[in-house]
Amino acid sequence: MTLPLMPKATAVWLIEKTALTFTQIADFCGMHPLEVQAIADGEVAQGIVGYDPVANSQVTMAEIHRCEKDPNGRLKLLASSFPPPKRSKGARYTPVAKRNDRPDGIAFLLRNYPHLTDAQIGKLMGTTKETIQKVRDRSHWNSANIKPRDPVILGLCSQTDLNAMIQQANERMTREGHAVPLPPLPVTDADEAA
Repeated sequence: MTLPLMPKATAVWLIEKTALTFTQIADFCGMHPLEVQAIADGEVAQGIVGYDPVANSQVTMAEIHRCEKDPNGRLKLLASSFPPPKRSKGARYTPVAKRNDRPDGIAFLLRNYPHLTDAQIGKLMGTTKETIQKVRDRSHWNSANIKPRDPVILGLCSQTDLNAMIQQANERMTREGHAVPLPPLPVTDADEAA
């Protein structure tokens, strides 16, 4: 279900300006009725300024009046005329908890896919060429603890993005007349023990 912009501020406005029930407001704003009641009592959202959903084309006043007359009626969000946002091709955001895993993912890509360019690795992992070079040269500040690990398993990139980058690198190698490297063989537990 799609929620209105700024649900708490919208709930504040609906409480102050309409005669809708707490349940109707809660359903429209994606909140619990007790939370809406706490807003009405002044226990929650004291400093929040109300956000007018009518002025911002999220609901019509006729829809509000219809629901005020029928306590069982539910507000319906108007369809937006704006297209949904698309992900830009810019740098990726890596959560703080996963940033220490990034050098491990870089080391994995450098070892298993040496034909990927630094720019491709940087775009895939959301890192800089300087960091890639430090991992490659083993001059990274944490190089003693870097273990090559699959960035897909670490959650640093998707398998689809990785496959697309590998495909681009393979096509570039073919255009330049170089042999395309074979994909790495899977490592088994017996290989690691040896």
